[in-house]
Amino acid sequence: MYYIPYVYPHPVPYYVPQYPNPGYMNPSDERWGIQQIEKMKARVPLRDYGPNPFVVDIEAASEQNNNYRTALWTGEHLQVTVMSIPVGGDIGLEVHPDTDQFLRIEEGKGIVRMGRNQNNLSIERKVKEDSAIMVPAGTWHNLINTGNEPIKLYSIYAPPHHPRGTVHRTKEEAMSEEY
Repeated sequence: MYYIPYVYPHPVPYYVPQYPNPGYMNPSDERWGIQQIEKMKARVPLRDYGPNPFVVDIEAASEQNNNYRTALWTGEHLQVTVMSIPVGGDIGLEVHPDTDQFLRIEEGKGIVRMGRNQNNLSIERKVKEDSAIMVPAGTWHNLINTGNEPIKLYSIYAPPHHPRGTVHRTKEEAMSEEY
């Protein structure tokens, strides 16, 4: 800082920082952007709202979820869950004999593997934000996080696959409750 002598009647100049403290994000700061402000407004308590009619910003709900799996809506014929797959983690090789599944990735990237036999996963694709994955009933599948941030996704099961109100904080918790 420069030395500026105090000269009456002029006030002492005050230093006003141009940018806020880096640990503080002011919503009016242009670096924050409209999308982040909208996501903060769209936050919803994550719980099972089914079978009542329900409207949600599914992208915001998916991105705010930090649990491995949270049932967001369970009806008689359909279920919506939000999931968070940690860096280096995966969903785990699984099959749903009587349930079709749709997954949409909202954040992150990975590899999905699918096939009719758990020892022959003939389909392998790279997936990223905005990818949609359709898994027919009876198809073995796994989603592996290959990125440097958690994969945030939502999944639709038809018919429902998990009990109403399911919340699994971790994959290990989910595996221990398999039925």
